[in-house]
Amino acid sequence: MSCNTRSGGRVGLVAVLVLALLGLTAQAALAADENVKYYTVTTSYGGKPENLTEIADRFLGSGSRSSEIFNLNTGRKQPDGQALTDPAKLNPGWLLILPWDAVGAGVQHGVLGDKSPATMPPPGPRPQSSPSPGTTKPSKGTTPPGPATNPGQTPKPGTKPKPGQCATASTSSSKSNWATLRLAPDQAWPTSKGNGQLVAVVDSGVDGSLPQLAGHVSEGMDIIAGSGRGDTDCLGTGTGMAGLIVSQDRGSSGIAPDATVMPVRITDAAGKARAEDSASAITAAAEAGATVIALGSHVDTNDAGVIAAINGAVGKDVVVVACSSLASVAQNAKTAPGLLRVGGIGMDGQWAADYHLGGIDVVAPGVNITELGITGTGSSARSGTQYAVAFVAGAAALVRAAYPDLTAQQVAHRIEATAQKMGVGKVPDARYGYGLIDLAASVTKRLPEEVTKANVGGTPSSGGGMTDGRTTLLVVVTLLALAAAVMLVLRVRRLLREDRTQDEDSFTEPSPARG
Repeated sequence: MSCNTRSGGRVGLVAVLVLALLGLTAQAALAADENVKYYTVTTSYGGKPENLTEIADRFLGSGSRSSEIFNLNTGRKQPDGQALTDPAKLNPGWLLILPWDAVGAGVQHGVLGDKSPATMPPPGPRPQSSPSPGTTKPSKGTTPPGPATNPGQTPKPGTKPKPGQCATASTSSSKSNWATLRLAPDQAWPTSKGNGQLVAVVDSGVDGSLPQLAGHVSEGMDIIAGSGRGDTDCLGTGTGMAGLIVSQDRGSSGIAPDATVMPVRITDAAGKARAEDSASAITAAAEAGATVIALGSHVDTNDAGVIAAINGAVGKDVVVVACSSLASVAQNAKTAPGLLRVGGIGMDGQWAADYHLGGIDVVAPGVNITELGITGTGSSARSGTQYAVAFVAGAAALVRAAYPDLTAQQVAHRIEATAQKMGVGKVPDARYGYGLIDLAASVTKRLPEEVTKANVGGTPSSGGGMTDGRTTLLVVVTLLALAAAVMLVLRVRRLLREDRTQDEDSFTEPSPARG
């Protein structure tokens, strides 16, 4: 091997190591601007100096996960000006970012810099007076919204608008992409991106003028006006939901970026919605060809007319996704097998609101979610069950694109069956239902009960699973090919026998020699 070859190999190795270090540094720097879980290193634990293995074992349940903590903190400047380089050496006072699922005494929440952060309360039981699913949790320095007009509804952001004007959305500097990191939609995209799916968002409309939504928002409809388009939004909640489903923003792409959102407005400028308008919106969306309907928190799913409309939509093979009911109001029974009742959770697994026990089918992120703001307001971090609904609606779009022959009931079942179990005991759990949605598993996992219906003979693709007709055709073609092969073998054997007989008949023994 020449010197140039060896030196080139060393240069390549150094380059790889440098790039890896830069990537880890960038990751740590990014996390420093977000609301994260973290731990403050103390002088000792159990009489010994603290180390990453012991910390991982204490908060993550396994010392082998110490590498995750190391990767989250390498290259990030600590309060004393130093940085983590040796997993076995930690200085008291260092702030270590922890993975999202870290739990235990000492785990804190906050926005980290190179100084001690302003912390949030550690995880714990939420009081019975938890806000409704649509209630926005204000951050420091923001204008808190007013009270909700109906149970489970989202009040308008900011101050009350004058007639003919849109509300001014309040923003928060505490943005976080923990939800996207946790759901990891990019792991599902090689199989499905929601192509060809029309997701109706029944809420405040959607600001279709935003560049992040360009080409993925239809004109929709305005139920309040009785005519006109739904692709404008004065409140922002519908736009926030649409962004989580189809945003084309490179930094925060939607769950199903190849789908299309159909906005259906049911709220007036003050954020009020009538149950009869919600029922009309659900029916109209189903008749307009929606394959998935996402109901915002303005929709009263306990109203008899709304329940009838949901049943009608499911009867037309539409997946309907709705907010779970609050414990303070009557519970919305699971009236149709294609209905998914969704609860929102935070990074710590706590509920976004005080829901009915047993009233949740699946959960999704609904606390500290960075939503796409309407024109001029920018993005902001908010909380509410409607955001969890948007994530689940995006998951339904992914499944419908990957398995176009599944019914609404089967799509809902697939999302439930592939969810990540939470809580204790049997599934469904009283607090978390079937668990946290798993986007990758929902479009790739093989379910035995679907073998003859959706994916016999192959893995689903973005174009869909294998249909019964195609499966039957494949079986017939295979049998014909086998029959042809058998006939060919028999024909060849017959020809060989005929050739052998002819050879024997043409063979004559030589005459004996004459004396």
